[in-house]
Amino acid sequence: MLISIVAFIIAIGVLVTVHEYGHFWVARRSGVKVIRFSIGFGYPLWRRSGSDGTEYVLGAIPLGGYVKMLDEREGKVQQKELSYAFNRQRLGVRNGIVVAGPVANILFAIVAYWFVFVLGTPGIKPIIGHISTNTPAERAGIQVNEEIIAVGKKSTPTWDTVTHALFIASQHRFEVPITLSGLNGVHELNLPLNQISSDPEKAGNILNELGIIPKIPSIPPIIGKVFPDEPAARAGFQPEDYILQGNGNPIHSWSEWVQFIRSHPNTILSVEIDRKGDHIILGLEPKTIEEQGEFIGHIGVAPKPLGKLPEELQATLKYNPLEAIPKSLEKTWEIGAMTAMMFGKMLLGKTSTKSISGPITIARYAGYSVQIGFTSFLNFLALVSISLAVLNLLPIPVLDGGHLLYNCIEFVRGGIPLSESAQITGQQIGIIFLVALMGLAFYNDVVRLFS
Repeated sequence: MLISIVAFIIAIGVLVTVHEYGHFWVARRSGVKVIRFSIGFGYPLWRRSGSDGTEYVLGAIPLGGYVKMLDEREGKVQQKELSYAFNRQRLGVRNGIVVAGPVANILFAIVAYWFVFVLGTPGIKPIIGHISTNTPAERAGIQVNEEIIAVGKKSTPTWDTVTHALFIASQHRFEVPITLSGLNGVHELNLPLNQISSDPEKAGNILNELGIIPKIPSIPPIIGKVFPDEPAARAGFQPEDYILQGNGNPIHSWSEWVQFIRSHPNTILSVEIDRKGDHIILGLEPKTIEEQGEFIGHIGVAPKPLGKLPEELQATLKYNPLEAIPKSLEKTWEIGAMTAMMFGKMLLGKTSTKSISGPITIARYAGYSVQIGFTSFLNFLALVSISLAVLNLLPIPVLDGGHLLYNCIEFVRGGIPLSESAQITGQQIGIIFLVALMGLAFYNDVVRLFS
């Protein structure tokens, strides 16, 4: 919990600073006077006045920031400083200052992805372990033990890259060519994608939907963690317990144990375990949960980590510094385009709003990524930075995109801005929209937390 909170504060602090510094940097170089540069809102924990007359503030609430510029619409400006006021600048200058924040976030993502690609990200080779019957993968002719080396024109050295490429492809086509390598050499076939959900919440389940089960080493049925207030904890299970039998049926691997539990919701089970050499029988009743429309058993345990993967399954996504430049640009464009498309689909009601996340979910993922490693945290920062840029460019008053919208209207009207009352009304509508969006994000967070 503490790790997640600290990681969240660092992540938001970095991304908000990058965003606001974009506005600040362009404003200063455009001759606009900056009154305050604030990271965070509320009570100032720290403040300092620079030699340039700008007040630098660190607020107590780390959920945003702002750059306050000299502006006649926000107070009286002395005659000698009118040329430094934001509202007195040419339309192009004002647009440049407004768009600088999102652009800074995009540039940060490009640099972060460059570091991720240069440092390398470990993963698992995309070798097929099993193909489920009557699935798109079986109908396409994919064989067990073949390795997926490309989806479309994208090379796929790890399962993560396969999943990402398949999800991107599923957003705008009904099938995708995939290249496989196996005993019969390298060949290409078309994989149908028409059964794939376009909901980003289900992106992690895309392999199951296609009927592809990755080849992974068999994990022994040893309990690594028991979650509190769950059926396993109440039944007396402990870490390091080795599962021997369930209702008299031998359990040989963790996958067999999972399948046994999933198929027995709300059923009293007799489980034999080996605990430090002693054979113990425990009574266990899995609770019922819903997963993609199916009711399954759940007990609240995690397996003991396997340790190092066999060398034949290890893979690393890595490029040299020059190769990483176009790869980071491509990755940023892909994520940005997909994020914008998802926002559009949500507004049109074509996809679920469940994928909208608030601070609780962001904090959890920040904590997970920090614990995995530095490149994982960088990857997380890049993803959130792009989302922040796209969100701010939405044409909603009070956001950067709303200011750009006002400026576009001013341009169409031949340099005549909207009336002050119209702008205030727009800002009120924008605030209502943002409050509703934040409420939805918090609701989704709570549902995820307790599901």
